[in-house]
Amino acid sequence: MDLKQQVVARALEEGFVMARVCRPDAVPQAAARLEEFVQAGYHGQMGWMAERMHWRGNPAALWPEARSVIMLAESYAPDYDPLPLLHESERGVISAYALGRDYHDIVKKRLKRLGRWLIETAGGEIKVFVDTAPVPEKALGQAAGLGWQGKHTSLLSRDWGNWAFLGSVFTTLEFEPDAPEVGHCGSCTACLDICPTDAFPAPYQLDARRCISYLTIEHAGPVDEDLRALMGNRIYGCDDCLAVCPWNKFAVAASDLRYHGGVGAPPLAELAALDDAAFRARFSGSPIKRIGRDRFVRNVLYAIGNSGVAALLPVAQGLCEDADATVADAARWAVARLKGTA
Repeated sequence: MDLKQQVVARALEEGFVMARVCRPDAVPQAAARLEEFVQAGYHGQMGWMAERMHWRGNPAALWPEARSVIMLAESYAPDYDPLPLLHESERGVISAYALGRDYHDIVKKRLKRLGRWLIETAGGEIKVFVDTAPVPEKALGQAAGLGWQGKHTSLLSRDWGNWAFLGSVFTTLEFEPDAPEVGHCGSCTACLDICPTDAFPAPYQLDARRCISYLTIEHAGPVDEDLRALMGNRIYGCDDCLAVCPWNKFAVAASDLRYHGGVGAPPLAELAALDDAAFRARFSGSPIKRIGRDRFVRNVLYAIGNSGVAALLPVAQGLCEDADATVADAARWAVARLKGTA
């Protein structure tokens, strides 16, 4: 086995479902695509995307000494179908990736172990990234042959579907790059058709300002009222476009059970009652913790307003004078919705 084959074998031993290699300069189209995205305003409040365009559009500039990028996919495929949960109106639906431990911690430790092994075996230097730096992971993933960016803009594969985290190991070592992957979506539009907020202006384009994942996680302050009613009971992220992809028939089981966790689909009334301390305790070690109690309870109140469940009216009424203005606004909106006046 040559060194590259050893790297791939080691990556699979670590729990990754696939490992492929590309050059840092393998995505010359990334800069123009990112600029179009930002110029259209599709990034919403994610100002860091505009501020770091130089690096995100040109990964070779992130670390000029790097000669190869090892791109890796790690499955978090849920062991259930997320879509039926959308009909359980008294419960909050949380994206499958956030049900357990924070993937940043788990994947980064795997990447570091792989990187240390590589240094011990062949020398060189490394830097590892997992959604923690301005790295265009999806573009690099396609350039390396991991998969292709689907019409929903996420990376998907004929080998593992689209339930995967992406990580990268930049190295000063030279590896023969793999062939890039080409698209296999064909005429399918399942992901575009299912989107509840019409967040895809066109295939392969996402307007984050309408995406429920963005609205529930990244968007600060009140959500536009015309979008609140479309969010249903999704309180952290949205899996609709991922869940409906037919390539998931090839999904690979998650290698780490910590991704599945015990969050589940909790009762909305229970979640609305969380104060800051209780929120932090409940979601300790979870990616949910980073959005804070106020944004999370805002999302819960939108779900309560969409529930049509009269029994949740007192829950919303109890938060109409919340110390956080956005939470109070969401509570009043929920009350009006449940009373049929919004």
